[in-house]
Amino acid sequence: MSNDQPRTDTSTYKLNHTMVRVKDPKRSVKFYEDNFGMSLINKLDHPDAKFCLYFLAFDSSEADSYGKTWTDREGLLELTHNYGTEDDPNYKVNNGNDDPEHQDKYGKLTLPSAISVNNITRACEELSAAGVQFKEHPSKDRSLNACQEDIVYALDPDGYYIAILQLPVAASEAPQKPKWRFSHTMLRVKDLEASTLFYASYLGMATLYRTKSQGKADSEQAFMGYRPSEYGRNSLDSILKREGVLELVQYYGTEKQDNVKYHNGNDQPQGFGHVCISVDDLDLACARFEGLEGIRWRKRLTDGRMKNVAFLLDPDGYWVEVIQNEALKKRANW
Repeated sequence: MSNDQPRTDTSTYKLNHTMVRVKDPKRSVKFYEDNFGMSLINKLDHPDAKFCLYFLAFDSSEADSYGKTWTDREGLLELTHNYGTEDDPNYKVNNGNDDPEHQDKYGKLTLPSAISVNNITRACEELSAAGVQFKEHPSKDRSLNACQEDIVYALDPDGYYIAILQLPVAASEAPQKPKWRFSHTMLRVKDLEASTLFYASYLGMATLYRTKSQGKADSEQAFMGYRPSEYGRNSLDSILKREGVLELVQYYGTEKQDNVKYHNGNDQPQGFGHVCISVDDLDLACARFEGLEGIRWRKRLTDGRMKNVAFLLDPDGYWVEVIQNEALKKRANW
């Protein structure tokens, strides 16, 4: 940072939440509370604009963000409800994975170790017994050995994918929800180098872990987040232990293909909305963004009626919300 740039400290930033739209908030909140042990820690109603926001978190005494104000946390799930959708028989979100017209357009909402922190097999059995649906039913379509390589996709009430992964801990007799984590959110990207540069240079994230996968589609993954020294780098185990991580996935060769363009979740048909970072000083952070070459805005602080949020666009057009961490500086009357 040059001497004449605004003095905002990106090392204090947090990957606060992931937002998805839902049809029926009562159904969705109950689903995450009853099945995964998440808690509703905040609700923001905007009757004039006819929408409501529900913020869910893992909030046991063992959670990293236990007891903190909602803007000072990582690993939150924001459910956005537009009034009336629960009574609209034609309303259906696009989960980014199953719509044939928009197949493979954006990533899965992932709770990679939030579901089977200590015993993936038992956790999936209990979820299934409670009526949770799976993309592949673990007891019928595949076997699980409670190892880190195992991954199962559960489905929430709107059909969003929830990846269930095994925490790097010894298996115990029964799942222990107080240890579960909303570890990371996955987004598909066209050019991994361009995307990692954006999140590192503009938003101050570090590459925590990077790996390659081979299978139906060869791909490379980069896990991005803040405070790498607290959890360590270059280890999938460290990713699964923490919250507030962004997984960027690129399929080989897409950076050279002009026709590759991922659905950002906000163009029609809608579903996923954005990821959000909370910052030390919202005004200074946005002033710094203004001074960075190549920055793209979806909404500046001065745009529209909501003066407490801004939105950037990443290289693939995904929205990145920027808000004030109210534990560091009071600004908004939430």
